Amino acid sequence: MSELSHRRKSLVLAICCMSLLIVSLDNTVLNVALPSLQRELHTSLSGLQWTIDAYTLVLASLLMLAGSTADRIGRRRVFTIGLVLFTLGSLLCSLAPNLESLIIFRMVQAVGGSMLNPVAMSIITNTFTAPRERARAIGAWGAVVGISMAAGPLVGGLLVDTVGWRSIFWLNLPIGLAALLLTWRYVPESRAPKPRRPDPVGQLLVIGVLGSLTYAIIEAPAAGWTSPLIMSFAGVAALSLTGLLLYEPRRAEPLIDLRFFRSAPFSGATVIAVAGFAGLGGFLFLNTLFLQEVRGLSALRAGLYILPMAAMTFVCAPLSGRLVGSRGPRLPLLVAGVAMTASGVLFAAFGAESSTPLLFTGYVLFGIGFGMVNAPITNTAVSGMPRSQAGVAAAVASTSRQIGQTLGVAVIGAVLAGGVASASYRTGFTDASRPAWWIIAGCGLCVLLVGALTSGHWARGTARRTAERLEEPTVAQATAGSRS
Repeated sequence: MSELSHRRKSLVLAICCMSLLIVSLDNTVLNVALPSLQRELHTSLSGLQWTIDAYTLVLASLLMLAGSTADRIGRRRVFTIGLVLFTLGSLLCSLAPNLESLIIFRMVQAVGGSMLNPVAMSIITNTFTAPRERARAIGAWGAVVGISMAAGPLVGGLLVDTVGWRSIFWLNLPIGLAALLLTWRYVPESRAPKPRRPDPVGQLLVIGVLGSLTYAIIEAPAAGWTSPLIMSFAGVAALSLTGLLLYEPRRAEPLIDLRFFRSAPFSGATVIAVAGFAGLGGFLFLNTLFLQEVRGLSALRAGLYILPMAAMTFVCAPLSGRLVGSRGPRLPLLVAGVAMTASGVLFAAFGAESSTPLLFTGYVLFGIGFGMVNAPITNTAVSGMPRSQAGVAAAVASTSRQIGQTLGVAVIGAVLAGGVASASYRTGFTDASRPAWWIIAGCGLCVLLVGALTSGHWARGTARRTAERLEEPTVAQATAGSRS
């Protein structure tokens, strides 16, 4: 490998990391700005949930479509369109006159964001083909999440306190434009040899599942869990999920290839992504409201308080990538599960928020856990799968992350809303947050148990057999393709 190829690979990795930075930074910064946004736009707790979940929901719904489309028409082309849409959406968010407009513009951002992360991961997978080299690249990719968590609260807090919440969206503009210019110059075009055909029915069913379920969870505290409206949306989610499970196996080239889930590591990575990012979404949402609404801190001081968690994520993410490359995903997953569970228990059972040393201990533990969990998810999702399906496999992993974060904010927000409905934040927050912290601890325990179960010798055997099946089309699939 020549020096030039090393340099080109480094530039491609840097561009992909820039795209992840603006997507990750956007959510981190927005969390810090929620109280300020609530006061200026006069919104409720559910309104705050929608400013986050409208973005993650659209992102989760379109990630797999973006991954398969990029495999078919060109990864650089889709990546470029994503950068344009995300940057434009960020500009529109900064100009939003009301909550409804902000939510719509966040959805524009999400359409662009759906074309960035899975496509960037596919670009990385096809650029870094050696397993150890790829694991290190993914570790660097994961470290960007730590950078965004470290920079987001500080920079966002400073901007909110000095300029206002609208300025947080300006951060994406120079990074997005720079990444766009560098993509045109340095990122090579690539396609899958045998890309998948579009699956509009599967796409609509995915939107039906995620959209209906999220709406039901967020709006249930106000409308009532057994109200006709909420039960109707829950029914739509259940019917959409049933339809998805029945329809997708009948297609030769489905949006979601359910055969992927015969691989225990892949299935485990999916569950761990949902649990880990649900814990993250709930953790950030809870702490933002606690630090600013209960403790009365400014946005900047709240960002400084969260810094220990961000710093540990930044340190542990590349370490996790190196461990995955040298020893496999088992150790990082076990460490992640133990640390995230301990953090949740510290808040739920020992009232860590009432003591600053315990508060910081909880932040450090969660930062270690989240820093360790990201690289094993990504590496396990794409390793062992045919390279021709790298975009789809990476999109499933990214979708699982966004589903987790969406559900984390929705569930934690619903639990919190039920507890503080008849009290102020200052008087009702501590008691209302106890069940929420137990949920976060449960997410950590899920990471621990599923990680232990799906990272051993038996699990690796299922991954090998699954990869063999994916590479050998069967007569049954051909028959199904003719029917569809």
